[in-house]
Amino acid sequence: MQVMPILSDQELIARYTGGDETAFETLLQRYKGKIYTSIYLFVKDRALAEDIFQEVFIKIIDTLRKGKYNHEGKFVQWAMRISYNMCVDYHRRNKRRSHINPTEEFDIFDVLRVGDDAADTLIMRSETHNRIRRLVDSLPEEQREVVILRHYADMSFKEIASLTRVSINTALGRMRYALINIRKMMTEREIALQ
Repeated sequence: MQVMPILSDQELIARYTGGDETAFETLLQRYKGKIYTSIYLFVKDRALAEDIFQEVFIKIIDTLRKGKYNHEGKFVQWAMRISYNMCVDYHRRNKRRSHINPTEEFDIFDVLRVGDDAADTLIMRSETHNRIRRLVDSLPEEQREVVILRHYADMSFKEIASLTRVSINTALGRMRYALINIRKMMTEREIALQ
């Protein structure tokens, strides 16, 4: 059996723009979980998240086909920026702010890979995730946004600053205050994460 080499994002994009549709499918499979999750965390509605997700990839496909994608940045950060901007546009159009709360339909931790741990370890991990999620949900919106973009969307502070149109120091400060607030809430509520 011949093993296919793992292609970089740029190689996949080049193949796609050269007519190889399966190259884009590979790219989509590589990042769909991260992009969908970040969209869902901002809009908190499964159907809306799916709609925005589709719009994001339509825009990506359109940009790639028109040859307007530049290779200066990484593909995933570019795609995350598009998804973030579409979420912001949605909220601006609807004049409401998002509150990031899990629902019975979707939970961020459902998309995280979990190894074959013992049942008690899985239960403890689930309880810890629930505690962390409640703490993050309690943060002021700007702090919650930075935590989500940093830890769930895996973006750098420079990318977060660019995406949210604040200075890198502001993004770092928001994360610092988020961590301070989480520690404070843990002390006040006597929460242990172990």
